[in-house]
Amino acid sequence: MVLEYDVIIARYGELGIKSPRVRKRFEKKLVKNIKESFQCEVRVSQGRIFIFPEDYDDALVKLSNIFGIVSFSPAVTTVTDKTVLENVIDDYVNKLKLENLISKDLSFAIRCRRVGKHDFTSQELGAWAGGVVIRNVNAQVNLSNPDLEIFLEVRDDDTFVYHKKIKGQAGLPLGTQGRLIVLLSGGIDSPVAAYMMMKRGCQVTLLHFNNAPFTDDATLVKVQKIAKKLKEYSAGVKLDLKVVEYGNYLKACKKNAKKLTCVLCKNGMYHIAEKLAPQINAVGIVDGSSVGQVASQTLPNLLATRDGVNIPILSPLIGMDKVEIENIAKIIGTYDISILPASGCSAVPKYPETKADIERVKSAQDEIGVDSLIKDVLNSAKKMRY
Repeated sequence: MVLEYDVIIARYGELGIKSPRVRKRFEKKLVKNIKESFQCEVRVSQGRIFIFPEDYDDALVKLSNIFGIVSFSPAVTTVTDKTVLENVIDDYVNKLKLENLISKDLSFAIRCRRVGKHDFTSQELGAWAGGVVIRNVNAQVNLSNPDLEIFLEVRDDDTFVYHKKIKGQAGLPLGTQGRLIVLLSGGIDSPVAAYMMMKRGCQVTLLHFNNAPFTDDATLVKVQKIAKKLKEYSAGVKLDLKVVEYGNYLKACKKNAKKLTCVLCKNGMYHIAEKLAPQINAVGIVDGSSVGQVASQTLPNLLATRDGVNIPILSPLIGMDKVEIENIAKIIGTYDISILPASGCSAVPKYPETKADIERVKSAQDEIGVDSLIKDVLNSAKKMRY
């Protein structure tokens, strides 16, 4: 016999400190994202989201990936009446015993939260409920560091009983902060950058630069798999993957710019993304830059690569080291995909420029005819299935 829940209570965090008008709009979007993730009915009341799914197991998996939810709990609903509640708690504890979650050798605590007018305080109800548990299982009370916490959430005439608080993704509901273009490679960093901006409520379009013949087909396969993994965090919002052919641009850079190849490459990516942005209503660009990690990410080169770009370029990983970035990648599930075998970019010079001068970069751009090359790249843009 396992616990039979009839509702999932979801909680949000920073939505609660928004103005009433903004909070209502964000709640509405969060509810929409939940409903588009799995079949359910949803009710919002007093800072809580009550979810009634058709498939509880599927709902618990999907809720873990929805931005805007801080935590959630599968719960049993009853009425706020001590006679009825005593039977419900007894039944709940009996099922916890069968799952070996409580016994006379394990300690417990009752955590009571109350909203509305009642003839008892939260502390009084908690003490009473603790007595019910002790009569049933003779477990020890430990309010500081219990083996098990049982929660009673009283809301007017309804009381909810649960013992789990499952951690959510937190952040803001996806789709509340506009759209961004993410420069997505097959590496570790850019998928994490995409995830972090999605967590801040931004809808993203993924843009991959196919560097063939300087990279192999395995890179494209990795990019498709990464997009599929990121899609798991995109409930309620469409996630597109676009690809442009960048090989000819790189050939011109490698032939004429030598040491400046990486700087011109990154600058070209920004300008191409900037030109694509109005077509998809994007308001900025995202990349996985981290200061000093590779040649194109020294401070002088960051300045040179972004020269002439007139929309925001956001680098959420800018102050992180590789270990921090890899840890996030492992948590969100992109790390194992990013480290799949693939050739690196063979266009990288043996001694890449680390202190690019903007005037030298502009001169090199004129020499290779960058405007014509960018136009050809833009014409190659296509949506890729994943």
